[in-house]
Amino acid sequence: MTPLAATCPTCGRPGTPIVYRDLDGPTDLACSEGHQWRAPGQAGWAPHASPAAVDHDPQDATTPMEPMDVSKDGRTWRIGTAGDVAWLAGQTTQGLSVTTAIPPVFEAYGTFHPPAGAGFDAHERAVIDELVACTPDQPWWLGFLDTGAHDVVFPHAPRVSLYWDWPYVLVQAGPEQALTWRAGHMRGDGALPDLFFPADRSWLVSALWDDTWTDIGASGAVLAALRRNPLVNVRLVGPDEDACPPGLTRD
Repeated sequence: MTPLAATCPTCGRPGTPIVYRDLDGPTDLACSEGHQWRAPGQAGWAPHASPAAVDHDPQDATTPMEPMDVSKDGRTWRIGTAGDVAWLAGQTTQGLSVTTAIPPVFEAYGTFHPPAGAGFDAHERAVIDELVACTPDQPWWLGFLDTGAHDVVFPHAPRVSLYWDWPYVLVQAGPEQALTWRAGHMRGDGALPDLFFPADRSWLVSALWDDTWTDIGASGAVLAALRRNPLVNVRLVGPDEDACPPGLTRD
């Protein structure tokens, strides 16, 4: 039987510890519906990260302060707020390393891009299939960077700001939507969001505006699984290494 402390107070589903969290925050719990709460002994509800991690103007209409829903495919989807990405906002580093895109809180880091001779569809399907196999069933957060030239799926939805105040449409969905919702991104003809992670934040995938590859932070086991699939084409990098893969250039 699931202990009371590990039962979601919102929906009653079993909860699991969030593996990667704000380093100065409490050990939070999350359920398969994405609800989060504080560990036993911590009063009140858990923020997704320290509120000081990101400073947003409450009058800024592009920053949603409360959750809202949008409709697509015959159902509603939750649009994310600054609180849903506060764990990574302001937590990345400056420079050319992988931690410019991924906060330095993960066990291992890598980059990926389509290998020679492989199309975006096959490559991105392989990425998602491997991540699904490594991740308990739960919602994923999908982030679409608004460059002004690429599909953000919900063009009228509020944005959240990340990195250098770049605007993202953030929506709670899943792996199927990650592969089917958009048409084309900065890196080519694929569908993948520019940023995505599961509700338990056990890994993060992020492609920066000017990069022709994608970065990932995760456990060593997840990176090892991705490396076994040649269509994923993962290259391990250290947190202080230049993230640009051999043969590619920054735009």
